[in-house]
Amino acid sequence: MREYAQSTRCYSTLWQAFDSSPPPDVRFLSSGALPSCYAVSDFAAASMAVVGAWLARVCQTRAVPGIDRRLASFWFQGSVTPLNRSAPVLWDPLTGDYQTVDGWIRLHTNAAHHRQAMASVLGKHADKAALAPAVRQWRADSLEQAIVDAGGCAAAMRSAMQWQQHSQGASVIQEPLLHEQYTAPGQPASRPLAPARPLLGVRILDLTRIIAGPVATRMLAGLGADVLRIDPPDWAEPALEEEITPGKRCARLNLRQEIDRQTLCEIIRKADVIVHGYRADALEALGLDAAARQRLSPGIIDVSLNAWGWSGPWRNRRGFDSLVQMACGIAAAGQQWRQSERPFPLPVQALDHATGYLMAAAVLKGLHVRQTTGQGYQARFSLARTAHELMRWPAAGQHEFAPRNKRDERPALEWSAFGLAQRLQFPLRLPGTPVLWSRPPVPLGTDEPRWLTA
Repeated sequence: MREYAQSTRCYSTLWQAFDSSPPPDVRFLSSGALPSCYAVSDFAAASMAVVGAWLARVCQTRAVPGIDRRLASFWFQGSVTPLNRSAPVLWDPLTGDYQTVDGWIRLHTNAAHHRQAMASVLGKHADKAALAPAVRQWRADSLEQAIVDAGGCAAAMRSAMQWQQHSQGASVIQEPLLHEQYTAPGQPASRPLAPARPLLGVRILDLTRIIAGPVATRMLAGLGADVLRIDPPDWAEPALEEEITPGKRCARLNLRQEIDRQTLCEIIRKADVIVHGYRADALEALGLDAAARQRLSPGIIDVSLNAWGWSGPWRNRRGFDSLVQMACGIAAAGQQWRQSERPFPLPVQALDHATGYLMAAAVLKGLHVRQTTGQGYQARFSLARTAHELMRWPAAGQHEFAPRNKRDERPALEWSAFGLAQRLQFPLRLPGTPVLWSRPPVPLGTDEPRWLTA
């Protein structure tokens, strides 16, 4: 239909990153959009549509996937609502946008060590009001570099043109949205991918954090995969654990210790899929680069994420969705669109969520490759390259969605270690293949670092 034309075009473009054949049919439902200068709702629906198309191909079904655009947009905001308790606080008190001598900068201090790195440059402050005068004494790009050099996370606000002229922006624009390659075959994949639970018995090692990678593995867990997430001993994501861990088992390993590195190697040997979001050089430093992972598990499906891209001077820099939005021109475009005095980001962390669903689609493609050819598969994504793709799609001027209501929620309440909650219905529907999680969400570190089956 006419109101879905931009979602359809966006889906077709994203599909072409995966396959040069014409995109399979997908039905879009629910007109409207989140308020933004970019077509965030179309992009959200299109990224889920790519998952649906690959899911239909893996299941060898002629059924046409349906994507509810409104629900897709809401899932990009968050799918779970706590009942009879407060929602977790998403941001550290000092995380935010600050004015500098010559512009704006975003400081990201959610992790304790990132907050300490910022304090080593700007000093310790009780709140944003106390910190702001210290930030205002700096040039944005100088402070950005000083905090990064200290091991922290920050991004100066740049326009799209400034980003394109920046050495990192110029590098990212030359990268494909999906960088993929087929790798040496392993043992033939013998598991049939049954439509009702297509990933049942597929072992997926999750070495991701925060949002994009966990969104990918949450999607795959909803199709029946045995997802084992591994975190360091001291890592915590209290604001996100309930949102992104349904269907998963979550364990801890200290990879600085040889015995735990050997445990991880044993886990990789038995894995069908590895999804990881470490910086480009982090696994290499542990002796687990792509070639080593292939030797441990020949034919493995290996999907990775980097914040700033896989080339250029920032390829090993820490980064998050909100920082990428700030650096690449999205926040500046929003400021102009909103006629605001401050940076104005997207209404959701769309780079994280869209990249997560594209990563899930890449895993499904890898499973299809393994089933049909026996070969392994590698795929790489970056938040910065997803940002470049989104910025090609200006808002289409649709009306805003109606607010969430009870009919948007799953009929059954969700009970977990966090308490009682209500979760939204899932936007992707493929007849005969429900997206359901067999385990409730769990706190990180709840489980043992091993597969369910030998």
